[in-house]
Amino acid sequence: MLVLLNRRVTSKADFVNVASEIYDDTIAFLTRLSARYSRLMAEPIAMLAGEVEDFAEKANSIFPSDPQRIDLRIRHLLEARASLMALDVRLNKCYRIMSKNPEGCFTTSTGRTVDAREAAEKLEAMADNLGAKIDRENDLLKGQIESTSKRRKK
Repeated sequence: MLVLLNRRVTSKADFVNVASEIYDDTIAFLTRLSARYSRLMAEPIAMLAGEVEDFAEKANSIFPSDPQRIDLRIRHLLEARASLMALDVRLNKCYRIMSKNPEGCFTTSTGRTVDAREAAEKLEAMADNLGAKIDRENDLLKGQIESTSKRRKK
């Protein structure tokens, strides 16, 4: 069932969903790199995005019922956040490279390149969308770390 955006509440496992969206969007973003840069940059960046998703899933699978599980869950959340911050830096480098020649990043279905202005707008939109998701994931992970840490003190 569809819920309007302004009526949605944040799920406790939303950090897993956002991490998955970040992975998907990162792959889509990396496919816009030229073949030359893609060979050098795409795989390690995709692996960072995969780490964010994997660590988020691992943390979510651990119910913080005792001190050992709480520590393990926090460790995975911290690893997810560390990978997220590294991913943000790497994607920023990709964006700087792609923004030098944005028309090279986009082609139409007929193989024609998109003009520079339209390509720059598309690239900007992709980067903004991914950046917003990274910011949201960072906030969600920090919230999870804080709430899980509170369980340790009980």
